[in-house]
This record gives sequence, structure tokens and C-alpha cells, in this order.
Amino acid sequence: MRNLFKALWRVITFPFVLVYQILIFPFRVLRNAYRFVNSDPEEDRPLIDSLASLATEPQARASLWDHVDDLRMHLLRMVVALTIGVGVSFYFTIPLMEYLARPVEGLDKLQAIKVTEEIGVYMRVALTSGIMIMLPYIVFEIWLFAAPGLRAREKKMGLASIPFATILFLGGVAFTYFLLLPTALPFLGGFTEIQQLWTASDYFGFVTGMMLWIGLFFEFPLVIYILTSIGVIKPAILAQQWRLAIVIIAIIAAAVTPTVDPITMGLVMLPMSLLYFVSIGLSYIAYAGRKKRGENVNETEAGSS
Repeated sequence: MRNLFKALWRVITFPFVLVYQILIFPFRVLRNAYRFVNSDPEEDRPLIDSLASLATEPQARASLWDHVDDLRMHLLRMVVALTIGVGVSFYFTIPLMEYLARPVEGLDKLQAIKVTEEIGVYMRVALTSGIMIMLPYIVFEIWLFAAPGLRAREKKMGLASIPFATILFLGGVAFTYFLLLPTALPFLGGFTEIQQLWTASDYFGFVTGMMLWIGLFFEFPLVIYILTSIGVIKPAILAQQWRLAIVIIAIIAAAVTPTVDPITMGLVMLPMSLLYFVSIGLSYIAYAGRKKRGENVNETEAGSS
């Protein structure tokens, strides 16, 4: 009889409990997120010691496989998000292709010489658009994977950098479309008297590839700022090695530029070089802030003792 009354009570109170759980769910999520962001890692070991422990400690190897499983789940969610982004972009891929083809006076100025070229170009543009749509979530998944090994301040800085990373990437895309393409395409198309009959595959491959690469290069100042803030990089080293950096930038520009002409390569090198020097300035700012915080901590510890 007692069990019957318990079961009846559960049935009666179930709707109220369900409503209560639904109402408090957002607050639980916020509470857990607050604790996660403001917590420090349980064990802060140097990277070399962590790698050495993999050969001697079974627990370390088991922890490594746990991290691999976590990485797999994060990658799976990123792929799912990218699939959703590509699916959404299917609704405006054709107008987007028409917009990207404006520098060559429209889609009718391009040609397809392969059976699968049109669908291939369509999917390429949809994939590029899907990446841009889901970029904030993809960056969030990367942060979520790395966050358990970061200190509270580093977690907050990484989380706050997500919108800035998105803005910088879109800035690189806008720079490519509005400044780089109007300069590079007339030069490439009018270098000789040969009639230009560009294929859709080559044109959109050139445009989307440049957009993605330049967008990624625009993230460099933010990456340098974060790495300096957490003590990985010092600005003096960046300033001293600027000549080597220019050489590396030239090699990267030559690798990502689909053409071999120096004009296009120079147009790619110019923003990358400027971004490098901007990164040096941001690195000095981050280093000064880190040094000031260290002095404040020392003064607080001295005062408490």
C-alpha cells in the first residue's frame, strides 16, 4: 500500500516537477558555465613533464585517450555544425555566386567545360559560406576543448576573443573581395592580348581560396595577443625577428597564391606584413598588462604577509 501511494504521488507531482526542472534548467547551465570559466586546472604541469609521464604512468595514458575521445566529440559537433551551415547556405548560394562574379561582370562571363563543374562550383561556394556562418561556433568548440587545461583568466580571454576572431576573419574576406580582387583580376586578365575565357571552377576556386586564406591571416594579431597574455610569446622576440618573419610571409604568400605573378603575391604579402607589425604592437600591450598584473600580485602577497 505504501508503494502504491508513492507511485500515485509521483504521478500527481510529475507535471509540477517537470515544469520546475524546465524553469531552473537555464540557471543550472549558467551556474555550471560560471564555475567552469572561473575554475583553474587541478594540475598545472609543464608540457615536457606531461609528455614524459605518458611513457611511465598508466593513468597519464588513460587520460590521453580520454582527451582523444573528447577531441573526437568536438570534431563531430563541428562537422555537424558545418553541415547545418552548408545546408542553410544552399538557400542563397546562387545569389552569392552572382555577387562574387561581379568583378568579372556576372556568371554569364564564365564557362564550364566539365560535366560536374557547375555542381562542384556550387558546392565550393556553399562550403565556404557554411564555414563563415558557423565560424563562431567552430571557434567555440576549439576553445571548449582547450579550456579544461587553461587557467580562469585564460578561459575568459579565449571566450571573449571569439567575436573578435569572427570580425577579423570577415574583415579579411572583405579585404579580399573589395580591395584585392579589383586590383588582381584586371592585371591577370589584361597582361597580354590573349582572350580570357575563365572557367567557373578556376575563378571561384581562386576567389574562395583567397578569401579563406586572407581571412585566416587576419586572425594573426589576435592569436599573438592571446599568446603574449598567457606568457607563451614575448614581443621583443617578434620585433627582433621581423626580417625572418618577412621571408616566411613571402613563402606563405607564394604558397597560397594560385598564380605566379608578383603583383598578386605582393598584394597578399602587404596585409600580412602590416598585420605582423600590428601584432608586435599588440604583443607589447599584452606584455605590459601581464607585467603589471604580476606586480600587483606581488604587492598583494607582500601586503598580506
